[in-house]
Amino acid sequence: TSPFAWLRIRFYYLLIRLYFDQEFSIEEFTRGAKQAFSVVSKLLSQRKLDLLDELVSAEVLQVLKEKISLLPDNHRDALAADIDAIMYSTEGDVRIYYDDDGIKFVSILMRFWYLNGANLPDEVPGETKVFQIVFGDESTKEKRHLLTANYEFQREFTEGAKPDWTITRIEHPRLLE
Repeated sequence: TSPFAWLRIRFYYLLIRLYFDQEFSIEEFTRGAKQAFSVVSKLLSQRKLDLLDELVSAEVLQVLKEKISLLPDNHRDALAADIDAIMYSTEGDVRIYYDDDGIKFVSILMRFWYLNGANLPDEVPGETKVFQIVFGDESTKEKRHLLTANYEFQREFTEGAKPDWTITRIEHPRLLE
């Protein structure tokens, strides 16, 4: 990321701590986001969408139900990310906003890069190369793909609101389109 984006995001974290949640920690949030990403991606892969009610917004869940039913098995398998297979994660964007009724929201977009052993072609739709990593020697080599996902987490900070983060956007580029 650019230095300006990095500074902007750090400034927003300061605002969150000052005005919304004095206990907010980006390290703790990132740990929780990784866990949520792993759980949600596995449930998506297994088509267990009914278990996502408390984790994913109703609007996103409706879209996912339509998309998951149309996915080929290998693309569905590629959605699953073990927490140990997450190679890198970073914040994509942070937003603080108020609606017309004075309700306060914080939204954090997280980007994840993870390894997955699904049987994907070398070239996936959209003609974008998927990175492959081969483990082992010639006789026992195991091919894994380095895939990306974007999950947006949102929390309402209005007094009396539940202190839960909800996933309001799920993107698995070239897999869940």
